[in-house]
Amino acid sequence: MKPSLYALDMASLEQVVVSLGEPKFRAKQIWEFMMNKRVASIDEMHNIPKKLKDKLSAKYQLFDMKIVKVQGSEESSTKKYLISLRDGHQVEAVLMKYAHGNSICISSQVGCRMGCTFCASTIDGLARNLESYELWEQISIVAADANVRVSHVVLMGSGEPLDNFEAVVEFIKTVSNQEHLGIGQRHITVSTCGLVNRIDQLADEKLQITLAISLHQPFNDERSLVVPVNKKYPIEVLMASVDRYIALTGRRVTVEYALIKGVNDTREHAGALVKLLKGKLIHVNLIPINPIEERDYEPTLKKDVLQFKKMLESGKLNVTVRRELGDDIDAACGQLRRSFEQN
Repeated sequence: MKPSLYALDMASLEQVVVSLGEPKFRAKQIWEFMMNKRVASIDEMHNIPKKLKDKLSAKYQLFDMKIVKVQGSEESSTKKYLISLRDGHQVEAVLMKYAHGNSICISSQVGCRMGCTFCASTIDGLARNLESYELWEQISIVAADANVRVSHVVLMGSGEPLDNFEAVVEFIKTVSNQEHLGIGQRHITVSTCGLVNRIDQLADEKLQITLAISLHQPFNDERSLVVPVNKKYPIEVLMASVDRYIALTGRRVTVEYALIKGVNDTREHAGALVKLLKGKLIHVNLIPINPIEERDYEPTLKKDVLQFKKMLESGKLNVTVRRELGDDIDAACGQLRRSFEQN
């Protein structure tokens, strides 16, 4: 398979163009189409000479991944993409349209080895890490398909982002460059189930991103059942790392809490969560869980979600409820990939 142009930086693209016998300024024109024009192929770069497009197409392709399935939710302005990579593996991305702009949730790995029991992407384990360019290529191929500009990025798709640390950090630094996709770091969220050693490393980078902690339980014994990494990094160790992160970066941290009916949505859970988080520079994001075939979890009823939110707010926590993405698009991480592979 021919390599993707998105795997090249500007200097490398200039070298390619010169090696094809063309003037170096053509690289800037190609780059402009890649980063700003949302084209779907080299042929759509209309101000590039046909001779150059032909020579370029003989050695490269714009994308070395392809969209194999799109599911659009009837209940929200959301589309889920199943994307096939150059080696035949699949990952998922979700495009969400909000009043403040277009947000995309992308994958950082093929599969996952963290073993969280509410997540479909971890069921078959980890196949491989994504390369940094494959992260921003997901953004570009979805933006081209939907013909929209993406303003916000969430690394909360398949995989544990901090388990692919170097590629993720390179991704953040690259796409936030104004000469690249120009997505500000404050518009990038990185989620983790709690890899404390990597959170500490990330703090040292002093990036202006939002760190999101997939907490989901305030009690160690119960959290270890749904988030196995808690056995290595229990809640008190994790929260100490979060405190260090906030102190070093000055950035507010988001705590993700997926509400599961009868599992973590009781008054006792709410009280313990308040005790754990009160007084910290933290925002709580409540997530009504999407059911998956392989688990018997059910989402907390809407009225109980609102009651849980009120209990946290009465404890002086800053709380929002995330918009539901919809069961009709296999919205939980890994669902669309698994249903495609099984069929």
